[in-house]
Amino acid sequence: MRKFSKLLTVLVLGLGIFLLAGCDTKVEVQGVTDTEILVGNTAATTGDYAAIGVPFNAALEAVFARVNAEGGIDGRMIRFVHYDDGFQADTGLQLTERLVEDDKVFALVGHFGTPTVGATIDYIQRYGLPMVYAATGINQLYFQESPMNPVMAVQPIYYTDGRIMAARAVKEAVFGANMDQALPADAKIGVIYTNDDAGNSIKEGIEFQLEELGRTSNAIFEQVGTEYAAAITKFKNEGVQVVIAAVNQGPFAGIVTQMVTSELHVPVFSSYVNSDTTVIPAGVRDSGIELFINAWVDIFTEAGQAAVADFVDVLTRAELLQYATNNFAIAGYIAGMVFVEGLERVAAQEDKTLTFASYIAAMESAPIQVPFGGTVDFGNGHRWGIASMSLLHYQEIAEAWTFAKVREIETIEQILAK
Repeated sequence: MRKFSKLLTVLVLGLGIFLLAGCDTKVEVQGVTDTEILVGNTAATTGDYAAIGVPFNAALEAVFARVNAEGGIDGRMIRFVHYDDGFQADTGLQLTERLVEDDKVFALVGHFGTPTVGATIDYIQRYGLPMVYAATGINQLYFQESPMNPVMAVQPIYYTDGRIMAARAVKEAVFGANMDQALPADAKIGVIYTNDDAGNSIKEGIEFQLEELGRTSNAIFEQVGTEYAAAITKFKNEGVQVVIAAVNQGPFAGIVTQMVTSELHVPVFSSYVNSDTTVIPAGVRDSGIELFINAWVDIFTEAGQAAVADFVDVLTRAELLQYATNNFAIAGYIAGMVFVEGLERVAAQEDKTLTFASYIAAMESAPIQVPFGGTVDFGNGHRWGIASMSLLHYQEIAEAWTFAKVREIETIEQILAK
């Protein structure tokens, strides 16, 4: 951490930027010159999460490279600075402070990973610089009504993710891929979750939705660490008819593997973070276990196909076509495109002055079309992320195992009305 005097100065200035943006107080800006806009993130690009961080950042930088090749934004080139935090909260906080206070970035783009995002949200709000797209969905990102809040998440918040999982599991239910019946009223529901920001955030949404549906008395909640046998055995002995997994990629693979081993052949509903086929163990195939995953990216609509073409163009220019089918690269592309939309909105105004406040106000001025995934609306201070998702089913198509869409993008209200 910085010396107390420096931190106090940043705190006072940051509060002035965030709380007094509507007054006559002069708003600070940094990382912007006549020729450059400096942005950065601390995505993990080594270690266990490199498989996520590397393609994510590659596509993000490819978006900026295309913008720069086409003349930049109002003559300014976007320059990207990155540090590797190893998916560690303390390191992420220190490196975020370095980006903000030493490098003087204008914005954090693709702020990466549950540990770092959770450790830095308060700091970002105090300082006041824009943060666009968090590569996580922890509930600390959710703000009901917070005008000029610099924290602008795009992908769904885990609370919403959990609500949709529970609604789908109950309403569209457990009789295989056809999903032609709802879950019986007396059916037992197994909820398995990890005691971390991701697991607890998703669990909160599941709990809320099951209570709203009157299903809590039949729900069995089991917290797990790195061992899953006891929880899965309990679910089997209790006769659960569906499992809802409030976990991220690592635990998800272990849980479904244990279900195969324990012969618990019931459907599983889980988070959009588990929609990449590389995290699905081969043993689940033909096991009788149906996997259903939320998804906020949809490549099958007309708009989705247009986004695919543009995504491929971005990767082609950067010679990164190896990432053309990588979900994490798609996420990085979306982060870059949404951030650039805000810059273009400011540049289109009569007063083109780019500051923290003018950028945030531009992002709040109208809903933003998100490539592949509907819209995100920051208007009226909403910081909800995307609040509607489709549903994917893991199945074999043309001799390849993949996730196929079985439900269109829908809101919770639309699901509950069924």
